Parts: sequence; C-alpha cells; structure tokens
Amino acid sequence: MFYLTKTPGIIKAIYSSCIWNMPASSNSVYLTFDDGPHPEATPFVLDQLKKYDAKATFFCIGKNVIEYPEIYQRILEEGHSTGNHTHNHLNGWKTSTDKYIENILQAREYIDSPLFRPPYGKITPFEIRMLKKKIPGANVIMWDILSGDFDVDINGEACVQNVVFKLNPGAIVVFHDSTKAWSRLSYALPRVLEFCKKQKYALKAL
Repeated sequence: MFYLTKTPGIIKAIYSSCIWNMPASSNSVYLTFDDGPHPEATPFVLDQLKKYDAKATFFCIGKNVIEYPEIYQRILEEGHSTGNHTHNHLNGWKTSTDKYIENILQAREYIDSPLFRPPYGKITPFEIRMLKKKIPGANVIMWDILSGDFDVDINGEACVQNVVFKLNPGAIVVFHDSTKAWSRLSYALPRVLEFCKKQKYALKAL
C-alpha cells in the first residue's frame, strides 16, 4: 500500500483551500480520529486522551453516530470537537458531486460541525466549492501526518515512528478509531501521547 506519511508542500499548494496544518506559533499538536464512533476503539481513545489531559477532533461517519449515539455524546461532553466524514464513508473521486454533497448533508443531520474531512482524502475541487456553497463557513480539514494505522502491512511501532519522527508544532495528525486500525491504534496512541507530553506539546482540538 503506497501513501505518504508526511504531506508534501506541493499537494498542500494544489489544494490550498483546504486546511493541512495549524499555525506553529503555539507549540500545539492536533490529533484527529477518523471513521468512528466505534464501540471499542473510541472509548479507548477517550480514556487515553483524558489520562493525558489532551483534546482531539473526531471525524465521524453519520451512520456510526446513529448506531452509537452515546459514544458520540461522550466525545462532546469531554470537550473534544467533531467533524463530518460523510454518512457512508464515500470516496469523492468515485461519487457524483450531487450524491457526495447529499451524503455529507445527510451526516450533517447528526453531526453539527463546520469541519469536514473527505474519506481517503479524496475530494474534487468542484466538490469543495459545492460543499462551501451548501454549508457556509465549512472548512475542509486534511492533514500533515498520517500515522498509517489503517495499513495492515505494518505494526504499531511503525505507526509510532511515522508520527514522532515527523511531528512538529501545528501538525494535524490522523489516526482511525475503527476495527481495521484497532491493533495498531491501541499500541501507538499511548506512546504518541507520552512523546507529546515529554516534548511539552499542547494537544488541542480543531
């Protein structure tokens, strides 16, 4: 599986209307979790974040919010932010614009947030324009660093290294609170949080 764990500047420039990282001035790091809520992974993530007094952002799938409303509510009650990740985890490159926007709006009925992250990071410039037209003030949030926890061909330690060797102030980091990522997430997240603590990074929500 080929993917870039650190997003190159040229990609950020091409999709300049998206947010790839935050200002580096505050020495903060922004952990994000895609694909939940999940009955096992999301409570684990929340417990770990609480242990380190960290805040994060959860990009949720609408159908999962319907299935696990109490976990979604816990995310909000514990001071984290949420974002829209479509209702059915659609690939924007393989979905018509009308269907894609409709699916985002369907998820929006359950996820009240101006933040949106396209599944797989795949969205067309026209879909971005239509999204911002339909949801004034919407922000498309991408990332600076991929942990790779979705990759079944690597282990948890590789995920830790993908993050800590590339981490810098203002970085937006992607993990996944999902069944597929669970074995790597459960290993990597506590170690990344401990690293951030030692480096005195503030862990904030978007």
